[in-house]
Formats: sequence, structure tokens, C-alpha cells
Amino acid sequence: MRAAEYLVPRTAGDSDDAECTVFNFGPGQGGSAGDNIDRWVKQLQPATSPPVRTSRKTHGMTVSRVEVAGTFTPMKMPGGPAVEGPRAGWRLIGFVVETPTGPWFFKLTGPDATVKAAAKEVDAMIDSAHPADPPPKSIDGSQ
Repeated sequence: MRAAEYLVPRTAGDSDDAECTVFNFGPGQGGSAGDNIDRWVKQLQPATSPPVRTSRKTHGMTVSRVEVAGTFTPMKMPGGPAVEGPRAGWRLIGFVVETPTGPWFFKLTGPDATVKAAAKEVDAMIDSAHPADPPPKSIDGSQ
């Protein structure tokens, strides 16, 4: 399920690094963009700013984006290690990129200043996404 996980180094004054996780469950899997964004927003309650939701196109793919700040309560993954309790002063920037091979989910969470500092680079990363080329066909026309 988790395709990648990245640490974003903390900015001066923040006590923790941020984390960017990337998920892909395949075509038709993982739920809608709206359902995922709603679930992510609920992880930052109480919110200290209203969620800002936007949608754009990049290379023909729809990208849904949300940004919200508040008290972050991480979700425990089934079978995963225990998660630390709520963390005040955190921010989340999440994206759902709707690709021909199914939606890709990107979620950046961490201390407010660190996530704000990384926002431009994460937006640029998402804008650089391109749909995957279809697999090449064999000589007999099969894949």
C-alpha cells in the first residue's frame, strides 16, 4: 500500500521532522479524492485554520489538494506500531492525483513551520507528475 515515505528535515525551532507518505492501491481502489481529504482533515482537530481545498489539472490529470493546520492525531495502520498521541501546532498538505493507473495519494504532515517551508517544493513535485506510459506490446501484439 505505502509506495514511499520521505522525511522532510525540520526547520529551525521545530522539534520534529515532517513526513511525506505516498500510497497507491491500484485502479478503482483507495476511495475517492473527497473521502480521503475528509478523513485527512479529521486528523487535524481541532483545526486552527479552516481547510483550504483546491483542484487543478497537471499533464491531463486531476489533482485535488488540501491544506489544514491544527492538532494532528495520526492514524494507526493495521498491524503497524503504536502511534504517538495528538500533536498540537501541526499542518497537513495532502494531494490526490488521479492517474490512468488509479489514484496516487500524497500526504505531508509535520510541525507547522516545517510543512509551510516545504509547501512550494511539494507542489512542484506534484506538478511534475506525468501519467505512466503504457507497457510496450510484444511482437505478437500482446502485453
